[in-house]
Amino acid sequence: MICTMSAAAVAVWLGTVVTILSRSHADRNVYPSAGVLFVHVLEREYFKGEFPPYPKSGDPSNDPITFNTNLKGYPDRPGWLRYIQRTPHSDGVLYGSPTAEHIGKPTVIEITAYNRRTFETARHNLVINIKAAEEFPLPYQAEFYIKNMNVEEMLASEVLGDFLGAVKNVWQPERLNAINITSALDRGGRVPLPINNLKEGVYVMVGADVPFSSCLREVESPHNQLRCSQEMEPVISCDKKFRAQFHIDWCKISLVDINKVVPVYVTRPEPGTGILPEFGEYKPPSESLKSRDYFSDFLITLAVPSAVALVLFFILGYTMCCRREGVIQLVHHSSIQKSSKELRSMSKNREISWPLSTLPVFNPVSGEVVPPIHPDNYETTSMPLMQTQANLQNQITIPQQRPSGDNYVMSTFRRLEVNGIPEERKVAEALNL
Repeated sequence: MICTMSAAAVAVWLGTVVTILSRSHADRNVYPSAGVLFVHVLEREYFKGEFPPYPKSGDPSNDPITFNTNLKGYPDRPGWLRYIQRTPHSDGVLYGSPTAEHIGKPTVIEITAYNRRTFETARHNLVINIKAAEEFPLPYQAEFYIKNMNVEEMLASEVLGDFLGAVKNVWQPERLNAINITSALDRGGRVPLPINNLKEGVYVMVGADVPFSSCLREVESPHNQLRCSQEMEPVISCDKKFRAQFHIDWCKISLVDINKVVPVYVTRPEPGTGILPEFGEYKPPSESLKSRDYFSDFLITLAVPSAVALVLFFILGYTMCCRREGVIQLVHHSSIQKSSKELRSMSKNREISWPLSTLPVFNPVSGEVVPPIHPDNYETTSMPLMQTQANLQNQITIPQQRPSGDNYVMSTFRRLEVNGIPEERKVAEALNL
């Protein structure tokens, strides 16, 4: 179906076509033009005749019906053809824009209708015969982003006709066609929140045979470009002609003159031996496989690294044992090892001083010194650290200064020897500190 047809003609033509499909299951042929938007509506009402009616007569039939569309013999549709159906209670729409490379190649689309109440299916074929347009492609193409429309709303013939009429009033071309329609979700847009009747947005590309009007060129002015960079709405004189029904984002409009676009030709590389030819069937290898000798692989994997390791071992041995630098390193290592052994033996034989825990305990208040526990007796856990003065033997008396005057008091200390040093000398050293 071509978008330039009137709404009444579309309704009559589509109703007749689907009625024939429902009754005779014949293939339906359509003839869209390359470079022009193609729209085909899959109406649920015409597929209901393929399914049994409701069990009770007189009940309104509102079966949930969904459609599956795919290229015959393949799991998906062609790249240029899209399909959308919002709910099982709404109609499905096939839409897209065929290109010149599809001209003359019939495209068979299998349409399968599923009845979600009875789980029955009905299948029909849609044959798309793409023909060449009178003037393809149109040289001047403009793409508009409409914020307050969904793609299925824009695909309706009345809405699309109103938009093309507004564009024609602004552009004033002799020929104007809708080239393509794309949902904003297919361009990376986000799904809107289900509040305030928000829309996802739609991109509509139109083509004309005359240059762009001055109104459309206002988007390229420096003032409007600056406003767009600051996320402000640009000032467009012809926006009021769209604003009543269509809210256009003028910062996302795209104006392309294909006469000034330099074509880029990409040459495909020649396929190598590991790439299958473009045509022909795949021939798997035969079931009888020849035995393979892995002895050479074993030699390469083990013998070669072993030989390299052996050569490196001989080079290292020659360097360390036969050359002057290696001998010096060995002698130096031997001297370090001999010195380490000598130091260890000396550390074992030297006289170790007792730790601080074995020294006499000094009381800073009374000036008394408690003898340490004898190091030879290790079972002294029950002995008190502080002993009374009555139990002390071999005590000596040293003067002690009173806190309140210059008089001295005599304190007694036990005379001991620690490591051959008289204990009173250690006490005196402690007092000097």
